[in-house]
Amino acid sequence: MKTVDPLHGVAAFLAVAEHESFTAGAAALGLTRATVSAQVADLEARLGVRLLHRSTRSLRLTPAGAAYRERLVDLPGRMVEAERAARAEQTAPEGRLRVTAPPDMGQRFLVPWTSEFLLAHPGISIEMELSNAPRNLIESRFDLAIRGTLDVGPNLITRAIGQSRLFTCARADYLARRGVPEAPMDLVNHDLLHFAGLRQGRGWTYLRGDERVVVPISPRFELSDGWALRAAALEGVGVVQLPAFVIGQDLRDGRLVPILTEWHGRPVPLHAVYPDNRLIAARVKAFVAFLAAKAKAEADLQAD
Repeated sequence: MKTVDPLHGVAAFLAVAEHESFTAGAAALGLTRATVSAQVADLEARLGVRLLHRSTRSLRLTPAGAAYRERLVDLPGRMVEAERAARAEQTAPEGRLRVTAPPDMGQRFLVPWTSEFLLAHPGISIEMELSNAPRNLIESRFDLAIRGTLDVGPNLITRAIGQSRLFTCARADYLARRGVPEAPMDLVNHDLLHFAGLRQGRGWTYLRGDERVVVPISPRFELSDGWALRAAALEGVGVVQLPAFVIGQDLRDGRLVPILTEWHGRPVPLHAVYPDNRLIAARVKAFVAFLAAKAKAEADLQAD
């Protein structure tokens, strides 16, 4: 079945009606008189009604033509405005941006960074979901995801914007009470605070040169939020393994003490993930570039 373009002939009809002439209307559209005449005739045939009275000396609207024009008279202006808005999506950072990001990253960095970004871009508004839950960006209509783990589906673009060193640490009085682990496997005798969202499950991995040790753990306290784990460690409940973007300042200020410093885990990556729509909206490009620049200047997001 042939699909009919509902706009076919509309521009021709409006131009002829405005200029009261097929010749003048065609000139305004940059088309031939024959083309415009044929388009108007096709439109009348599709609608099943005559829109114009034609004679050798005059052209005027029929009552049906006048009613039709009245409802369409602002269509060209609205189409121009729609085209301008569509082009602006690619050229000007404006509009609404929907973002999903981890709560721990959000609390320490993303919320203040986003506030700074919004002050610099008054034409942008942002809705940010702080959640570790996996999201299908296209189905959930998110423009952008900030993720510390990378499992990229089809039709998605990723940009690495930082990575954070992983630390094992505890409060000084806990270590004084329970002893300082000298090797990774010593952790099995300690109260461990574990992030429930780790893809490798209940195991902490340590590397030193060519050595690799995976410590199987039975958590004393298991939480699905890095910021909450930090709070438990600051209460002296046990040993925690967290990235620097969560506990970096606590380590520098001495609130938490690093242990097993000869060993290290794989850095936690930080990625911006967004749908590959070929023409990426300017607001997405601007926000990702802003986040990458901020992360580059933050020591806790540079594992080296």
